[in-house]
Amino acid sequence: MRALVLGGGSLKGAWQVGVIHAILDTGFKPEMIYGISAGALNGSFMVNEAGRQFLETGSINWDLVNKKLLQFWLENITQPSDIGVLKSKFSLGIDTLLSRFDGLIDTNPLHEKLKKYLDVTTMRKSPVKLKVGAVNINTGEMHYTDPLEQHFLDYLRASSSLPFIMPAIQIGGDHRKAYMDGGLREVVPLRKAIEDGATEIFCVATHPKNKPLEQFNYRSFFSLIERIKDITVNQFENSDIEWAENYAENYASIGPFSLTKKVKLTVIRPKEPLQIELTEFSTKDIKEIIKQGYEFGHKTLFG
Repeated sequence: MRALVLGGGSLKGAWQVGVIHAILDTGFKPEMIYGISAGALNGSFMVNEAGRQFLETGSINWDLVNKKLLQFWLENITQPSDIGVLKSKFSLGIDTLLSRFDGLIDTNPLHEKLKKYLDVTTMRKSPVKLKVGAVNINTGEMHYTDPLEQHFLDYLRASSSLPFIMPAIQIGGDHRKAYMDGGLREVVPLRKAIEDGATEIFCVATHPKNKPLEQFNYRSFFSLIERIKDITVNQFENSDIEWAENYAENYASIGPFSLTKKVKLTVIRPKEPLQIELTEFSTKDIKEIIKQGYEFGHKTLFG
């Protein structure tokens, strides 16, 4: 099975889009896509477009899939308010006092875009399969879901819901099933792809292996959250990739899994931290980081 594995990274998902373009240039045609957070969103749009084409023509034009994904980012992710709207200090204060804190920003703008551009019925009929991961905030358990599961869009929203910044998502409106960003447990879902039997994997991660940390204002709430996220995400991402690389090299038996299929694994991740902030960006920034991703991916794959 040929799998495309897309890690989390918030707005760094734009860089991922550029790398995906370069991967598709090699002629790689994924049969399965795995995603966490921004990777879950990118994967969902790809599977949706592939399904739409297949239902209309009986085939998939991967160049067009790529163009549609680029178009979505360039037309819909142009400024912070396209992702969410910062709540007022008054409402945040009241919600905190009443123990009903639900994130710093209202993410309805992003969720409305998901409803507009994604059709679950189309995704279910797509020949390209999809799995996205989210974490049950009550139990701490990781859950991978696909479009066949009821309330798939709720899980997708949860997969990209950043802790503290964004609200937990109640699956089907059930408060006992509150889910958030899959990156709380796994940033790059390589293990799941290998467990499912993937034999050829292209993986796009969005954080460098070694990230130098500069001095910052730790008394700034947003800056502190961002720093904590950077430290934990970097560690999780390194662990996810190291496990998969070890498996690919020593595929007879790793840990609790008795897997015997050799895996051809290609991991693409930036060498330096990507410079784009959720709270301040423009269309120009999105274009630039997509371009950086494509150029880096192309150089990595073609030399």
